[in-house]
Amino acid sequence: MSYDVVLLVEQALTAADAAQVRSLHEAIDEPVTYHVLMPMEDAAARIEASLGTLSGGELLGSPSLMLNEVDLDAVRKDCLDRASGELEATLAALRFAGAKATGQVVDTPPVEALKAKVEQVDGREAIILTRPHVVAEFFHLDWTSQARRKIGVPVLHLLEHESFDEQAGEGEGITGV
Repeated sequence: MSYDVVLLVEQALTAADAAQVRSLHEAIDEPVTYHVLMPMEDAAARIEASLGTLSGGELLGSPSLMLNEVDLDAVRKDCLDRASGELEATLAALRFAGAKATGQVVDTPPVEALKAKVEQVDGREAIILTRPHVVAEFFHLDWTSQARRKIGVPVLHLLEHESFDEQAGEGEGITGV
């Protein structure tokens, strides 16, 4: 029997992040398997966001005309390539830390993918690793708050690239188990 942990990560884990995650389960007697989910950035949203950074005077033509000239498939492939690279780096970091890890890039809403994976593997817990998102967390719109409402296992929220001590300093990071 395996103790399955589903990780939802926003960006590639560093070796320190992977070691920190692995340290959470060192005392568990049964083998631990990590199932990593790496959300793929939405290509259309990426294009719209980049167009939104242009000021009105710099925009030559309407956004809808510019979107027709953009190769959305190429942008989508770039998003998939980036997410796949970050997933491979994350899996390598976890394996280097001594973990058994599998993973996949997801293009569905992240919390829905997390819920489905927890159900699929009979996950015992979920860990969400993100950069700080102060506004989303304040209004409980972040992945962790959504996951706590949707899945029936403990959810741990860690901030990437911060040690446990750094996260505990100001009440950030670990927001519940």
